[in-house]
Amino acid sequence: MCLAVPARVVEIVDEPNQIAKVDIGGVRRNISVALLEDVNVGDWVLVHVGFAIQKVDEEEAKQTLAFLSQLGQSSRDEFPISEESDDEREELVPS
Repeated sequence: MCLAVPARVVEIVDEPNQIAKVDIGGVRRNISVALLEDVNVGDWVLVHVGFAIQKVDEEEAKQTLAFLSQLGQSSRDEFPISEESDDEREELVPS
């Protein structure tokens, strides 16, 4: 399964090589925008493996981010991470 994540373009880092800096939930990364035409600061794009593959409007981007956040919370609720110490985990692993 493939997943593209909405991101907001915050800077055009290298125009000749079509590299932009995007913000994905507070994390900033450089990505290629070479697959799209006319990408500007403030645009929302879908990012897949370091490439912007499609422009999206802000409303769609925010709805998708909200859905992904809910999906992540559901996973955390269904599969909680144990609060065990490293020593306690080692006891569970056979030697």
